[in-house]
Amino acid sequence: MTLSLGSVSVDLDPLRCYYQIHGLGPSPDHLTDVVLQRALPRFLDVFDRFGLRSTLFVVGSDALDGSPGRPLLREAARLGHELGNHSFHHPYDLSRLPLSVIVDELCACEQVLDELRGKPGSVCGFRAPGYELSPTLLSALSQLGFRYDSSVFPCPPYYLAKLAVLAKLRVSGRRSSSIIGSPWQQLAPMQPYRPAQDDPNRPGSAPLIELPVAVTKYLRLPAIGTSLLLSAPLRRALLTGMLRQRFFNLELHGIDLIDAKLDGIPSELVARQPDLQVPLWQKQQSLVEILRFLTDHAQVLPLQDVASHFAQTMV
Repeated sequence: MTLSLGSVSVDLDPLRCYYQIHGLGPSPDHLTDVVLQRALPRFLDVFDRFGLRSTLFVVGSDALDGSPGRPLLREAARLGHELGNHSFHHPYDLSRLPLSVIVDELCACEQVLDELRGKPGSVCGFRAPGYELSPTLLSALSQLGFRYDSSVFPCPPYYLAKLAVLAKLRVSGRRSSSIIGSPWQQLAPMQPYRPAQDDPNRPGSAPLIELPVAVTKYLRLPAIGTSLLLSAPLRRALLTGMLRQRFFNLELHGIDLIDAKLDGIPSELVARQPDLQVPLWQKQQSLVEILRFLTDHAQVLPLQDVASHFAQTMV
């Protein structure tokens, strides 16, 4: 099996999410819209250079009428980028909430996305905060007619690193909003599949397609922006490893194209986020290298088109 199909998605998590992860309390007001106002145009510029249509996972509460990022998202949709559902408030424990609350979160975000897309009722794809998918969340997605989910991240190294970070925070007396999900997700399929309704981490017959976030074959190393952008040797090793996978679901985050100095990020967050310790120009160069690799080796499509492709083979 060799690489033939790829996608590029960006989770547009606001910086308040990172304050919550690190137990830093409320984020400063001036950071509220920095990801949409600063990072999003940078991503769109690079994507335009490659003629690439991405999937942008939007937190609904950040794109309400009157918000600074709303016109940028509407323009992205006009240019052919897919706007995916990333919940309305981005609660990290979304997968553990009651079904009715999950449905409200999804529907509230979808209402915002409908307005931005200009295509009412075009519900399509979802990615969960923190990659956490549960049977209840999967049930809500199926009930609402989502055609795909892209939350499963079957990556043991990431899971173990997350355990270590959360343990360290607990020892220091700080509380993180992040949660530890099912360890069984680390053994989930690495390539697209229909999940079982009662266990999203194994194949089954759910009406939607699961599009797992990229990991390398065998060792299941994380081939995501956080890993790919920070080190040239690691980046090249991970990209070479992805040549053995049929589909490369490249996931990025808005913070990947934030510059600590240019964008006025407080030192308290910079100290805890390695990606903020790398200058923007260096991350942009790395992203160009990644996208050149991807476009050289695969057909790159928005996730909604990838889901349609695999749905035809999983009837």
